[in-house]
Amino acid sequence: MVEEDEYACVNRSQLKIKDNSGIKKKKKKKSSKETEKAIENEVKEQIKQQKSSNEKTKAELAFLKMQDKMKKQRIQQKAEMTHKQRVEKFNQHLDSLTEHFDIPKVSWTK
Repeated sequence: MVEEDEYACVNRSQLKIKDNSGIKKKKKKKSSKETEKAIENEVKEQIKQQKSSNEKTKAELAFLKMQDKMKKQRIQQKAEMTHKQRVEKFNQHLDSLTEHFDIPKVSWTK
């Protein structure tokens, strides 16, 4: 029995990787009239979108007005007390709670 090499039919040269660098696609040229029309249409569409976004309904305006009002109230409410005053108020609240809300001991032996 003659043992043939299993890899005898293998190509030992470098692998050739496909490369698209040699292939260049041709660019289509548009006529200047078409590009001018396209630009004009885009500008018109942008103007329409700006107009439609600026127009708000009465309900939207009322909603925004109430949001601003509530935001101002929240800011004013937080600005009334300093941090020290808030901590003191919180401590008074904790003192007023019963011992029922305290964390119980875990160990019974101590």
